[in-house]
Amino acid sequence: MTKRNVLIGVAVVLVAVVLVFVFSRSKSKATAQAAAPVEVEVAQVEQKDVPIYSEWIGTLDGLVNAEIKSQVTGYLLSKNYTEGSFVKKGQLLFEIDPRPFQAALDQAKGELAKSNGQLAQATSQLLQAKAQLVQAEANQAKTQNDVDRYTPLAKQQAVTQQDLDNAVHANQAALAQVKAAEAAVETAKASIVAAKATVQSSEATVRTNELNVGFTKITSLIDGVAGVATVQVGNLVSSSNGPPLTIVSTVDPIRVWFNVTEQEYLNNIEHNPTHPQSAEKNLQLDLVLADGTTYQHKGRFYIADRNMDLKTGSIKLAGVFPNPGNLLRPGQYGRVRAVTSLKSNALLVPKRAVSELQGSYRVAVVGNDNKVSIRPVKVGEKVDSMWIIEDGLKPGESVVAEGIQRIRPDQVVSPKPYQGGANGQS
Repeated sequence: MTKRNVLIGVAVVLVAVVLVFVFSRSKSKATAQAAAPVEVEVAQVEQKDVPIYSEWIGTLDGLVNAEIKSQVTGYLLSKNYTEGSFVKKGQLLFEIDPRPFQAALDQAKGELAKSNGQLAQATSQLLQAKAQLVQAEANQAKTQNDVDRYTPLAKQQAVTQQDLDNAVHANQAALAQVKAAEAAVETAKASIVAAKATVQSSEATVRTNELNVGFTKITSLIDGVAGVATVQVGNLVSSSNGPPLTIVSTVDPIRVWFNVTEQEYLNNIEHNPTHPQSAEKNLQLDLVLADGTTYQHKGRFYIADRNMDLKTGSIKLAGVFPNPGNLLRPGQYGRVRAVTSLKSNALLVPKRAVSELQGSYRVAVVGNDNKVSIRPVKVGEKVDSMWIIEDGLKPGESVVAEGIQRIRPDQVVSPKPYQGGANGQS
């Protein structure tokens, strides 16, 4: 036997030994698998009435947003609040230099005093003119009496014609004095009217300047949280249509704006056919914050806009949420959720029990013999950690919720209760 033949023989023996080893190991492995089925966690298909939630993107906003603006132009002397803090209605926020406005007020008060003096003088002149009128009327009455007395006596020649003529001339002069006195009274009355107008104008000027002095102290219009100031001490503050000095927002309760489609709006009304106008008002709202947590306080529907947006086909709604401690602030985003319908006798399985493959969904069903069968299903809405199954399952069946990656069809498994369902994990 040659050396080459010896080597070939040794190689054949080694290959045979390796094949025997591999075969025996695979056989022992298969035997071990048959002896120890794969452990999986299973959940039973539940059947119950399930509330269906709708969800929308919401934007938080103050219930009232008061823009604080200056009504006078002047230099800012002080900022009297802490930015981002809660302020009360009437609390001082800013103060503008009042000296120019105080000077204008003092000048206006001086003009008012002068106008009051002119009115008093005109009133005195009127009283004097009225007294002169009374005296003139008395004199004219006396001269008229003389004329009336001398006229018959002159006809009887008991007095001379000259006496009668003198009495007539005196009466005419007295009548002229009465008319002059009446004109003086009217002139005095006109002076009083003009003086009163001047007084009223001066009073209006005083009130305007008093308002301007008051406007130098800028206060909050509402109770709320005050924003960051847009001006600094020493800046020239204008009363023109510029940006507000700050904004104070009422944030407890706080408003959340969100848009719903026209179809959702109509569907909600259809579920409340007897009271369509109050359909939205029956909505109880949840707010899911940006960190994924659900806000602890429930909200309620507040208002709906008057019209649909033609561009988006949606209507703008607002809800309000209690906000003790002012935790929520305007400008935050969140997801608004509400129960919009109720699905009766819905079949539910954990989300983890459903796997997706190329747009189709399937579950692993464990039979009474603990054998696995893969079954296609039609899915519906997701409700928390559960998934509604529209078709493919029956109530009470067991589906694999944990360990589905380790099993294959017709495999015998060792089912255990699904632990995720107890604590709401998905």
